[in-house]
Amino acid sequence: MNQLNIIEDAVRKVVKEMNVTVSGDTKDDYVKIGVSQRHIHLSREDLDILFGKGYELTPKKVLMGREFASNEVVTLVGPSLKAIENVRILGPVRKNTQVEISRTDTFVLKVSPPVRPSGEIEGSEKIVVVGPKGSIYLKEGVIIANRHIHLTPEFAEGLNLKDNDYVDVVIDGIKPTKFYDVQIRVREDFNVEMHIDTDDANSSGLKNGDVVHIITK
Repeated sequence: MNQLNIIEDAVRKVVKEMNVTVSGDTKDDYVKIGVSQRHIHLSREDLDILFGKGYELTPKKVLMGREFASNEVVTLVGPSLKAIENVRILGPVRKNTQVEISRTDTFVLKVSPPVRPSGEIEGSEKIVVVGPKGSIYLKEGVIIANRHIHLTPEFAEGLNLKDNDYVDVVIDGIKPTKFYDVQIRVREDFNVEMHIDTDDANSSGLKNGDVVHIITK
């Protein structure tokens, strides 16, 4: 092996450990990672209670489609009265209020939410939410979000995938691992991105913008 080949080989090994693809190796089954911090989605009724009648969320950062991170935050209070402050509200308002936290957060709040796809809150965990104008007691609505991948219809078609299919995902890099049964969500206004919570990100050495490899079943 000549000196040039040695250098190219070393560069490829370093790039692989950094969890990125290089020109010539990019594939259609690689997607970016988006690490999801704890957050809450509010119904119109609950937003009125927490912030005042008719209050409107103010966008801080556009996420995808109509969804945005707002400037507004709330406090979560568990049954032991332990609290987590400054939990970001994501807009726009939804039909039902939903709180998404990590397993690590459950140790602070002393709650036991199920792992669920977004929107499936029936029979999930309870919690108190406190805002600047009032508070609400959620009889259900707290979940740990399942691992999922947002795809556009075009991207999904290229992999022969459809909404609510499940795939496995391979993570290269400094903490190689594999995620099983990752849900596919397909919508026109989605960005192509896999969402994981902070626990999954830390355990696998991933951060926003890293790429992972979809393994179709």
